[in-house]
Amino acid sequence: MSMKQRTYLVFMGPPGSGKGTQARILQDSLGIPQVSTGDIFRSNIKDKTELGMMAKGYMDEGELVPDDVTIQMVKRRLAEGDCDRGVIFDGFPRNLVQVVALDGMLAPHGGVSLAPILDVRDDEVMRRITGRRVCRLCGEVYHIRHNPPQVEGVCDRDGGELYLRDDDHPNTVVNRLFVYYKQTSPLVGYYFAKGLLANVNGSQSPDEVTEDMLNVLAEHGIVIRVSPLVYPAR
Repeated sequence: MSMKQRTYLVFMGPPGSGKGTQARILQDSLGIPQVSTGDIFRSNIKDKTELGMMAKGYMDEGELVPDDVTIQMVKRRLAEGDCDRGVIFDGFPRNLVQVVALDGMLAPHGGVSLAPILDVRDDEVMRRITGRRVCRLCGEVYHIRHNPPQVEGVCDRDGGELYLRDDDHPNTVVNRLFVYYKQTSPLVGYYFAKGLLANVNGSQSPDEVTEDMLNVLAEHGIVIRVSPLVYPAR
C-alpha cells in the first residue's frame, strides 16, 4: 500500500467529550486502530519497559509525563504492524510541542489527514464525567444515568466493584478543563490554520455523533474501510 494512502486522524475535544468512545467505534469502520496515550502508558508500565517505568515515576507523583517520554512511546507504537494503514489518535497530541513532533513522525506518510473536534459544553462535560463509574477488575466504564449497570455498583461483566475515579471528582474535573483550555485548545487554532479542523456536535447521542463523524470524514475524502484489524500481542 502506498504511504500516501495512510489515514491519520487526531480526535480532539475536552475531557468527557466522547473522543475515546468514537475512536473505538470508528476504528473498525476505518480499518485503522485507536492509539490512546492512556493505553500506551498502561501497556508500557505493565511490560515494565524503560519508558514505562519513567512514566510511572511521574504518574505516581501526580505529575504529567514529560513530552519527550510520551513522544517516544507514541513513536514506538506507530512502528507496530497494525498501524500500517494509519491510526486514530486519542489523547495525543496534547500541546504544541507534541504537535510538532507528530508532524515530524507523519511527514513521510502524508501527515495528519483530519482533526475532528467534538464540541461539548462545559456543564455537559461535568455531568458526563462525574457520573462515570469504572470496574476495578476489568476497567469497563458505566454511567449512572446514560449507561447504568444492572445492579448498582456492580459490573455486569465480572461482578467487580464500580468506583468513581479520583480524576472524575467535580473539583478535579474543573482542573482538567482548565488544563485542557490552557494546553490543548491552542491545537484548535493550529489545525484550523492548516485547514484540517472539522467540527462535530458532541452533545448528541453516541450513535448520532458517529453518524455525523462518518459524514464529516466522507466529506473530506476519508475512505471507510470495513475490514478486520489485527492487533499486536500485549
